Order: sequence, then C-alpha cells, then structure tokens
Amino acid sequence: MTKHIRNFCIIAHIDHGKSTLADRLLEETGTISTREMKEQLLDDLELERQRGITIKARAVVMRFKRGKDEYELNLIDTPGHVDFQYEVSRSLACCEGVLLLVDAFQGVEAQTVANAYAAMEHDLHIIPVINKIDLMHARPDEVAEEMMHSLGTDPDDCVRVSAKTGQGVGDLVDAIIARIPGPDGDPNGTLQAMVFDSNYDDYRGAITYVRIMQGTVRKGQKIAFLRTGSIHEVVELGQFAPGRVAAEELTAGQVGYLICNIKSLGDVHIGDTVSIPGDKAADPLPGYSRPKRMVYCGLFPSDGQNFSDLRDALERLAVNDPSFEFEPETSDALGFGFRCGFLGLLHMEIIQQRLENESDIDLVQTAPNVTYEVVDKRGQAKMIHKPQDVPDPGDIEEFRQPIVRCNIIVPTDYTGPVMKLCQERRGIQQGQEYLGAQRAMLTYNIPLAEVVYDLHDKIKSCTRGYGTLDYEMVGFEAADLCRLDFMVNGNRVDALSIVCNRADADRRGRAVAKKLKSEIDRHMFEVAVQAAIGSRVIARETVPAMRKNVTAKCYGGDITRKRKLLQKQKEGKKRMKAVGNVEISQKAFMAVLSEGEG
Repeated sequence: MTKHIRNFCIIAHIDHGKSTLADRLLEETGTISTREMKEQLLDDLELERQRGITIKARAVVMRFKRGKDEYELNLIDTPGHVDFQYEVSRSLACCEGVLLLVDAFQGVEAQTVANAYAAMEHDLHIIPVINKIDLMHARPDEVAEEMMHSLGTDPDDCVRVSAKTGQGVGDLVDAIIARIPGPDGDPNGTLQAMVFDSNYDDYRGAITYVRIMQGTVRKGQKIAFLRTGSIHEVVELGQFAPGRVAAEELTAGQVGYLICNIKSLGDVHIGDTVSIPGDKAADPLPGYSRPKRMVYCGLFPSDGQNFSDLRDALERLAVNDPSFEFEPETSDALGFGFRCGFLGLLHMEIIQQRLENESDIDLVQTAPNVTYEVVDKRGQAKMIHKPQDVPDPGDIEEFRQPIVRCNIIVPTDYTGPVMKLCQERRGIQQGQEYLGAQRAMLTYNIPLAEVVYDLHDKIKSCTRGYGTLDYEMVGFEAADLCRLDFMVNGNRVDALSIVCNRADADRRGRAVAKKLKSEIDRHMFEVAVQAAIGSRVIARETVPAMRKNVTAKCYGGDITRKRKLLQKQKEGKKRMKAVGNVEISQKAFMAVLSEGEG
C-alpha cells in the first residue's frame, strides 16, 4: 500500500553529518545489525571512504513496524559539495519529503540555502533537523532562529538529533512517518518509472536505479526505455537494503533496481522513463535538465598507447555519472586523448582519480579552462571549450567570459577580508544581508575562471575555515581577454595555451616561461622559450646550450686561432638549431601544468 511508503532524502552542507545520520536511521529501523555496522556505510566508493565525502547519491530501503502497521522508508543519501548539486537535484525528483540537516554549531551555510530552495522548487515537504546537539559548543536555539530568518522554517518544527550518539533519532523516524506524505500513484495503472541513476557491472551489464511513479513491474516482464525506444526483459529486480535484495515485483511509490542484461551503454539514460512496450505506454516524465559543464580539460593516456582503454573507461563511467561529457581530440604534444567537461574542479579531480583507480589508466591532464564565447567580425557567436580554438586577435569583435553569482556566508568579523578577496578576483558586489548577529551573506558576481581554481580555498583560509561558498551561472559578459601561447624553439606548444585577462598575461607568461626553462633539458644548441599574444612576444627565457671548451688546448699563441675555433663552434650550433628538435619531457609538462594555475 502506497500510504505506508515514505520516500525522502537528506540534504545539507558538506560535513553536517548526512552519511552519519543515515547510519543511525539504518540502526534505528533494524535494517543493519550492530555487527554489520561501519561508519558511513552508504559511502561504498573507495574514493568516498578515503576523502570522507559523499560523491554519489545512494538509495536504501528501511522497514519499520509501528503498532500493527509496517512502513517502508526509502532513504536517498546525497552529496553536499556544490560540484555534485546535479546528484542532489536527481534525488529530489524521486522524493516526497526531505530532511534539511543543519550543524548545531556552524549553523546555516551556503549549500544549506541552495539545497533548501531546490527542495522548495520541487514542492517537497521539508523537515528541519538540527544535528550535533551533543557538541560542547552547540547553539541549537540560535541555529533554529537562523533557519527561521534565512529559510522561513518554524523553530518549533525543528527535530534535534545527534547522529553520532543516536540521541533523538527515534523522534526523527516518528516525524518522517507523521509529516512526510505517502506517494501518489496507482499500483494498477500503466507502468511509469523514473531512471534516477545507473551503474555498470562487468557481469550483469547496466544496473538501472528506478523510482516507480505508477503501475507495477514484475520479473520476466518486457519493458521499454522511452527515450531510446529499446525493449528489454527484466531478468532481476529488487531493492537496496543496503545491498541488492531481489524481489518478485516493484509497485508504485517504491525505489529499487532493474537488471535487464543491457550491454549497450547507449541504451541507458539517466532521467529516462521506463514503461511497457507498444502504443499503450505511459507518457514520458519530464526527466532532468541537462547539467551545465563549468570546467573543461584534456585527458590523455600518459604512454599514448591506451587510447581505446581510456575511451572504454570513460563510457563506463558516463553510465554512472552523466554529468561529465567527453569528445576525442588530438594534441601535437600529447597525441590522442579526450576533451572532457566537468561541473567543477573537485568533480574533475574525482573523475580523474576514479579513472586511475577503477580502470588502472595513467593519465596526463592539461590545464583546466572554462567555456568562453567569442563574437567574430561577421557578428557570429561561437562557444570556445579549449584555448586552441580561439581565433586570431584581428578576427575577434568581442570576447565574453562566463559570470557566476556567488553567495558567500561568513562570520561578520571576516566580511572585510572576503570583500577584498572578491574585489581582487574582479567581483562586483550585488548585496549583503545579515542572517543573525554573527553571520552575514555576501552576494558577488565574479568571472567563473576566477572562482573555479582556488576561490573556495582562499575563502576558507581568510575566514579560518568558517566561510562557505555556493555559486550559480548568470551568463556571459564582455571582457578584455586574450589567448596566451607558449613557443619552444619557435614551435607553439598547443597543450600549454591558456585564455586569461590581458592585465594578467605578462605575469602569467613570465611565470610559465621561467618554469619551462628550469624543466626543459639542455640541448647542444640554445633553446628559446617564449610567451606570446598573437604575434607579439611578451616574455622570453633561454635554455643555454651545452658547450665544449674548444679553446682548452690552445696555450697562449695568436688570438685569431681561438677566434677561428669559437666561430666554427658557433656555426655548428646554428646548423644544429636549424635541424634540431626539442623534446619536452612528460615531467616538464606536468610541472608546468600543475604550477601554471597559480
């Protein structure tokens, strides 16, 4: 019966205790015995356990008896970092309610506000929860007031818990059953299910995670994916408790998985609708809006041999994480690889580490860059995903950069340093409001390129770890930008080109040229390392040639003899330079790419 089903997810800022609270709920409902329990049980990716963060949303079913009634609680644990906002939005579409978790000491943070508004947009029932009330410095009354000011919640509705000790978790389960409505949907209607995640198993093929909106799906039944039109037979279905537990059927309101022996990775799309084959299929669900990729970089196999392995690994990962995209590209310096788009720098780092860990591929990554827009002299606008595509300066009418709206929540003592930092990053202040006596929210419009690299780290540094940042895309604005190229021995090195503000070009050009000079091996001839904007060279360093002392055997005597030997050596070096090639080692590339962003 759908009236005994509760679908909810936990949303919060990073480190406010989502995964720990999920552990306590699993214990409270008896889903997991104390013997099987381990910390952050639902974070099953190796990377999640290493870093102590949630990267992928995870679903789990908990059965709980209240008197004569047995309730089915479907929990979806979500990530907190701004880069994984897309995972959160997908989870919200499958729920009727959310637990909005706030730390009893740190209070309302930037992601808390963003997630709360996302839940309101989906018209979900919100249960405010104040966590970590066992802390010595906890201030739950003030935090309840902060939530009222910034989110409009009633302080009396807040459930106070300690996810670490389990205090108040029983009251929270009662609140979930009492306050979150059961799902709508007719179990006897036409099958209609939302695909909210998927995974690839080498033996079982693609495993599809679904929320059944209406109807019933049974083992052995034929189903259709409406977007691709492909038809498959359900080999196995079931729910996560928290491991896969097979069942005979899933009905309206339930969350579970389908295995259909799908080997073609193109058949599974997150946000797709599953229904019955034929003309009587249900209408497609709205699905999800496409995620906006913020950061692009090139990924190349380090030895140049594993190109097909890298493509297979990227395709497998795309089934599990549709929020990054990739397309093949060629670089003169690094060979064949892929241009990949990510939601942010942490997302990029996670994808790279997952590729290296799960597929055992050694990668070289080019300098990350954001997407720009260029209007040429003919008035045509073009999106630029990599610096090599920027036209010559003479063809550019207007160069536009992406701007993001940043909400920064800081203690009032640190508003000065944060404002100074934002102004240094070419930010324009849009607003300032106080959430309470001790906390303020600053709103700035800042170029995305200035935000993605290290603004988050710098805010953390200048606020002693208390400042938090959330951002959303606003649009493109014209700016004084240029493409900065690097040439070694007169040849342009395409993998090192960057787009930057013209005012920063001299400083960055000199820094990278100096770094390249120290990393490139000496040759038998002089090697010029230059930074250039178009045809104008703005910085130069010279790697000196290896020299033999050709005059060592001349003891005294006529000076013309020494001159003759030196002139002969000079001509030899000149001839070598004309035919010589400079090989830039992989080590030199890596050193420049890692330093170049500073």
